[in-house]
Amino acid sequence: MNHADTFVACYYFPNYHPDPRNEKLHGKGWTEWELVKRAKPRFEGHDHPHIPLWGYEDESDPVVNGQKIDAAADHGIDGFIFDWYWYDDGPFLRRGLENGFLGAHNNKKLKFAIMWANHDWIDIHPARFKCPAKVLYHGSVKPKTFEKMTDYVIEKYFTHPSYWTIGGCPYFSFYELFRLIENFGGVEGAAKALQHFRNKVKAAGFPGLHLNAVNWGVKVLPCERIVRNPQEAISYLGFDSVTSYVWVHHVELPEFPHMPYEYIMKKSVDYWYKASEEFKVPYHPNVTMGWDASPRTDQASPFKNIGYPYMSAITGNTPSIFKSALVKAKQFLNCPLIKQKILTVNCWNEWTEGSYLEPDTVNGMGYLEAIKDVFGRSSVR
Repeated sequence: MNHADTFVACYYFPNYHPDPRNEKLHGKGWTEWELVKRAKPRFEGHDHPHIPLWGYEDESDPVVNGQKIDAAADHGIDGFIFDWYWYDDGPFLRRGLENGFLGAHNNKKLKFAIMWANHDWIDIHPARFKCPAKVLYHGSVKPKTFEKMTDYVIEKYFTHPSYWTIGGCPYFSFYELFRLIENFGGVEGAAKALQHFRNKVKAAGFPGLHLNAVNWGVKVLPCERIVRNPQEAISYLGFDSVTSYVWVHHVELPEFPHMPYEYIMKKSVDYWYKASEEFKVPYHPNVTMGWDASPRTDQASPFKNIGYPYMSAITGNTPSIFKSALVKAKQFLNCPLIKQKILTVNCWNEWTEGSYLEPDTVNGMGYLEAIKDVFGRSSVR
């Protein structure tokens, strides 16, 4: 299988540029780099802080983002799926995409898409020990907000030549299935809203809309709720595909303070095959580079297993073992029954959750080289 047969889509978390909401809460110029800088070892053998090889850059700078685009495309990534936020009072964290990525001269080298991160935004930067996190922005939105938001997405993003389409249909993903259903008072209301979204996309001149659902079976964030029968809900709502965001959404971490990557990888690979059989729509497998949410903890507090982000980390996630996970994903995508050869990767830059492909001072370009070794250069040109 050559790389043109597989689309490698990497999640992108855009909290590394100044945003008015963050500045109001944390002070002028604040970004999540501040947590990366302050991170300390929390158990024996724990290596922190992680230092970005390119420095603590502002991703909303088109030149900075252009470097990211070049590195991603040159190492086998075909597109970024941006974690994207919109609440009843408006958008959040969009300058990384709109100023940085879309302002970069070379954005034609990658595709981009949107995953609406429709979860509650809670005060965890950092999270206080044994203090319930305050909800700052509620993920549930009013129907009129959804209407305004989808109008914006169609006009601002879908019409851009670099937006990712599948069969000509723009890809749009939902992070929290339960909250989408909650927004519209149940599955019937949600189904009508999604159909209206589809109709608007067709009216804009597209053949349709590719709706993707992120699914999980393990609760991580405190505000998450699990959909008990996701197969039925996804089918009823008319989704076109399903995927995952991160491995810990499917694999429990029974040991603390850390778990080996190999254990998580085996369980996650098993889930790919299970999901591909259970869902009536294509399942896009996910490979996760790592997991370590400890930078989001109060560094002066005890590190005990009391729930996110005070939870177990994944260790031993070297570039070589990450590469072995990618090889397993390629083998899975080579199965004759797999019709859509799409892989999601966590994550381009989840530095404070320990899952990033961007180069650091220890591993350099190692994780990106692993993708290139398995999938070759990006097929997007």
